[in-house]
Amino acid sequence: MRCVLATAGGLLLRGAGILLRRRFCSGPLLLLGVAVCVFYQTLMVARNRVRSGPQQQQPETDEDLMETRKFISAVEALQRETQVHLLSHHRRAIVLTGRLLPSDSEVQLYQQVLQKIEYKVQMSRYAETSSFLRTQQGADLPMKSHSCGTTNQKLQDPQHSRAQVEPSALVAVVNVYVVVTSLSPLTSFLHDISVVTTSQQQKGRPVKLRDFLQQQLGPTASHQALEQVKKVIGEVLLAASTNEEPRHISRCLLCFQLLTVTLYFSGSLTPVIVQVHTEFTFTALSEDTFDRQITKDLILDDTLRFLLPRTPLSINAYLSSQSEGGQYGGCRGTRGICLSEHDFLLLSLFQQQMKMPSPFQLQLYPSVSSSSSLSLGASDLLIRIGRYYELQANNSCRTEETDALTSQQSAFSSSQDEGACLDPHLRQIYTEPPLTLTPPFSPWVKEYHTEVTFDTVTVRIRPEPVSSACSVHLDEHRGPRMANYPVGLGHSRISILVTDDAEPEPTVMTIYSVHVVRENRPSLPMFGDHVMCSFMQDCGLLVHPTHSCGLQPHVMSQHPVQTCSSGHVPGRWVVPCLSCSDNRTCDWRRISWHPDGCYHRLVDGPLLQDCMRDRKVMFIGDSTNRGMMYFLMERVNSSLEDWGKAHDMLVYGNLNRGRTLVSYSYYPQFWLDKKQRPTFRQALLQLLHRSQPLVNSNRTVLVVGGVQWLNTNHLRTVVEVLDRESLCNILVVVKSLGMGFHLPVDGIRSLSLTEIQDLSRENDDIIATAEHHGYEAIDTFSITMGRYKEFLQGRCACHFHEVEKSWSKANRTRPEPELSSQSAMLDTDQEAGSHPPTYHVRGPVNQVYSEILLSRLCGTQATQ
Repeated sequence: MRCVLATAGGLLLRGAGILLRRRFCSGPLLLLGVAVCVFYQTLMVARNRVRSGPQQQQPETDEDLMETRKFISAVEALQRETQVHLLSHHRRAIVLTGRLLPSDSEVQLYQQVLQKIEYKVQMSRYAETSSFLRTQQGADLPMKSHSCGTTNQKLQDPQHSRAQVEPSALVAVVNVYVVVTSLSPLTSFLHDISVVTTSQQQKGRPVKLRDFLQQQLGPTASHQALEQVKKVIGEVLLAASTNEEPRHISRCLLCFQLLTVTLYFSGSLTPVIVQVHTEFTFTALSEDTFDRQITKDLILDDTLRFLLPRTPLSINAYLSSQSEGGQYGGCRGTRGICLSEHDFLLLSLFQQQMKMPSPFQLQLYPSVSSSSSLSLGASDLLIRIGRYYELQANNSCRTEETDALTSQQSAFSSSQDEGACLDPHLRQIYTEPPLTLTPPFSPWVKEYHTEVTFDTVTVRIRPEPVSSACSVHLDEHRGPRMANYPVGLGHSRISILVTDDAEPEPTVMTIYSVHVVRENRPSLPMFGDHVMCSFMQDCGLLVHPTHSCGLQPHVMSQHPVQTCSSGHVPGRWVVPCLSCSDNRTCDWRRISWHPDGCYHRLVDGPLLQDCMRDRKVMFIGDSTNRGMMYFLMERVNSSLEDWGKAHDMLVYGNLNRGRTLVSYSYYPQFWLDKKQRPTFRQALLQLLHRSQPLVNSNRTVLVVGGVQWLNTNHLRTVVEVLDRESLCNILVVVKSLGMGFHLPVDGIRSLSLTEIQDLSRENDDIIATAEHHGYEAIDTFSITMGRYKEFLQGRCACHFHEVEKSWSKANRTRPEPELSSQSAMLDTDQEAGSHPPTYHVRGPVNQVYSEILLSRLCGTQATQ
């Protein structure tokens, strides 16, 4: 239930939790009995026309139109005088109350629309408990729950009726959206957007009803079909509007009812009403594409703009200041009629609605019933005003009094004209899950920040432009309109480009940015007793169905253990917890990798520098291999002075005081056409030649591997190339496969659980083949498998490292790492000074397998 309460200070929008009706109700400060006297002629002619019924109206004469125009001018004059008086004494404000969170999309929609039409919106909690804001008695629109119109046909089974119609006949289910503003007299408006479902489409699509009918039926038949739509809806509303309400109970002036009418076309121009919902419903639209929410917001936006009065309705303060009897018009004489304040306000509001450019059209002319609370003259005036503006619209005419505010509002209407992108702003940013943006979304704010929990690994986003003439692209000027984004730990940025695509090359008009910070896994510091727990795989991704998942009690060995003989010894992650049955009780900052029955020796700084002296280390692979390379460089030099997301060849000769060379070749170059991509053999040969001179011993190291492209054929190629280049005795380290591509991200491949399980078996084959050829192997798949949610930036969800800028101090060295430590920034922005920036490789998972690499390079056997 929605209700707007009019007060001397403006309007109060009240939200009660039951969404059965939405209504506007006048406030308690309106004085009853104040008469507004309006000069009006030809009363007898009007009475005769009203008695003949709305369906038998006679054509309007020039005299009728002239008199209607006089009355409209008089109403507008009084509106202007009233507005000037009231706005000099009162502020327009709206208090938006209810139990929904301020971040709720509907609350934000109300707030944005009201602010755009110059209302001040204030948030207050539990304001609905105030007696001042409670809905007054008699505010509901008394509609019957079950009613049928005389023209409505007997409902047929759609499945059976479709087979009986001609192939070219119209067969469709159409949802149309109706706003009923008054029952006595009956006044309703039809929105031009409908949701259409046909046999050729699994889901509905939003489309202008007039355009759909014209496309399906042609100009003449579509006009007849549209009139039949109005007719069948009108008759049902007429039947539902009959009530036995006592006439002494006055209903609120601004009550309204939202309705969704489901129509079924089965080969006839006259549809059948299948169902009527007392709410706007959009279930026929897809949720995956946000069509449901976007269409709902557009129509609710239009509805609020249409229903909210442009002139304050509390005119009694102004009128009562005039001399008694009213100075305007006068009631004396035989050619005038007197209107009560209620009647005049209803006419004034109706006139404003008819005058305003809007996607709503008058669905049914007001009719007079025996229970009408309006005087006969006022009812006729409603009919005449509606008829006047309909004639104006049919002649493609507009009234001359379109102010700047209305022009601005029409720019935000859903019925946009195609053309140049003149208003390059967003109307809303839709996300799943819903993101709480800071600051709250506004079309004129370009930079936003939001935080998501650790378990939020993807965000689906679709920005919607204000103008349909503008296009929206994500990340770059030809990017998608909607996309699934992987959200890595830490900071991610989503760029939204509003472009004008009228030319072959899109022109970027505006750029919005959404900065997303994903929280780390919730951690409970250990202050007292705790137990050790371990896990190999997460229960959310069972790579090994026959093995246990999640936290299990872990017993630490009491006996001395030996150093590991290889880099692929099976292991598990160990973490201290209060209870292994609840991962929320763990101190995840102290998680560490434990190989089974052994340990990897940590190499301290001096030993590492001595070990790497006069050695050349060559890396070939993708960005995950490059992350290991930069970690090695930072450990050897105690800092990282150069960094880049290179996708070609790199050579670093300034490490370890010039005594260590590191080179890198990116493979595979997937962005090139297959015919232009260098083969693995070509890339490896180029890397070897660029790193010359090379010695045929373990002083030369080749590290090969990537996230998922490596297979046993590549290892055979390594053997052949090294034998050809007389380098068979160099040390080869194989970085095995890793977790990634497990999320449904648009534009890149996504692996199913079965494919990931196949990948695990392939990983075992790669390690076995490496051992067969005498190569070292690091099982990065097992290390990343249990922590697949802890990826960092990147669409592949496969990066477990990130290089960030830091500012070094003189004589500052990096502390020695441990396999159990969490990677952290060395310096903060406050430490920035005259020293050049350095870089730091962060990421605890990358740190673990990179330290294993150093252990294998500088172990006893490797350095002999």
